[in-house]
Amino acid sequence: MLLNVVFSHIDHFGFLENGTFKQRYLLNDQHWHKEGGPILFYTGNEGDITWFCNNTGFMWDAAEELGALLVFAEHRYYGESMPFGEESYSNAKYLNYLTSEQALADFAVLIKALKKTLPGAQKSSVIAIGGSYGGMLAAWLRMKYPSAVVGALAASAPIWQFIVPCGEFYKVVTHDFTISGTNCSSNIRMSWAAIDRVSATGEGLQWLSQEFGLCNPLKTPDEVYGFKAWLQETWVNLAMVDYPYEANFLQPLPAWPVKVVCKNLNFNTGVSDKQLLNGISQAVRVYYNYTGDAVCLNTSQTATGNLGFLGWFYQSCTEMVMPMCTDGVADMFEPQPWNFQAFSDECYNQFGVRPREDWAEIVYGGRNISAHSNIIFSNGNLDPWMSGGVTRSLSESLVAIMIDGGAHHLDLRYNSEFDPESVIKTRALEVRYFKQWIKQAATTQ
Repeated sequence: MLLNVVFSHIDHFGFLENGTFKQRYLLNDQHWHKEGGPILFYTGNEGDITWFCNNTGFMWDAAEELGALLVFAEHRYYGESMPFGEESYSNAKYLNYLTSEQALADFAVLIKALKKTLPGAQKSSVIAIGGSYGGMLAAWLRMKYPSAVVGALAASAPIWQFIVPCGEFYKVVTHDFTISGTNCSSNIRMSWAAIDRVSATGEGLQWLSQEFGLCNPLKTPDEVYGFKAWLQETWVNLAMVDYPYEANFLQPLPAWPVKVVCKNLNFNTGVSDKQLLNGISQAVRVYYNYTGDAVCLNTSQTATGNLGFLGWFYQSCTEMVMPMCTDGVADMFEPQPWNFQAFSDECYNQFGVRPREDWAEIVYGGRNISAHSNIIFSNGNLDPWMSGGVTRSLSESLVAIMIDGGAHHLDLRYNSEFDPESVIKTRALEVRYFKQWIKQAATTQ
């Protein structure tokens, strides 16, 4: 894998800030049939590009079958692609250029540069591939720059998360736990009140901190609120990475981790608060200490350090406004209504910016995308992000594929002997579409 950089404009849409920055991309040509062979282009998302490269095995298999060049492009403001170097996150003025539109323009410019400079690539068909936010970018790259890519695979891409009812996401999380073990979701639902009752005394706080093996013991009600938010995010992450085999995507985990978690939570009603929370603490250790190496549990970290959480928070505070809420009835969480004003205030306090509530829908078309073509939307029925995904085909060339037993972009991962039949068929179908698009493009050049 060759590591390269290209100089990209800091601002593609204005002319006052005319500086450039080094954007990283990875390139692999081991399977490339150079003269006109296709290019599979990974639209990097919110993190270090080498990490996404190592977690996207499907592209390597597809490259071998198609004789394709592989390109993994890093998203501005993540990994090492920093427009203002170490100052990039220092203030709102420098962060101003962290948008999906600027990132898409980076990708389009990079594709043009590659086709111009790589011998044999001038007539190559480029297919955009991405997962999660990267999947959204892959779809949007095809929509916004159809001359740059002949098609896109948008895996687990919640392009409609901006406009679906705010409770849908957490309903899917809850469903995963409900189907994975007896009383599993109902015991998680009961755990929030149990935490409140136990943490009402100093002695209870101490017990809770010891029971969960927390690195920083809980001392105040505010810290209990943070502790509950940490638990909530843990359940969400487990649902996202509920893969059929051992994996190390967000954390090292066993096969079907939600089922493993639920084995600790099959109590019948009438269990004491401390018994219930003992089960919760055992369940949480499946996620945070599957390897047995953790000395204590750190409530300030829920996933791999390869993801750029601050950058993503900034993006959600500007154009990526995805309303989320819970009601404690249709889901297993404490009721938490969506409050745009409170969210906006939080953003302003953190970054000095306020979100534009409808901008993503305006700029990318919301549900009205039927004028576009050659996009595959793949979703797993275990993945909470399915709630904002395109799960029904919109036309012959805007195709939705549902993966039964699939978690977050399972189809982009390496082949495994434990793969369900559904994902094996999905990958074969995706490559078939790639071949169709490449053939189409060859006849129109």
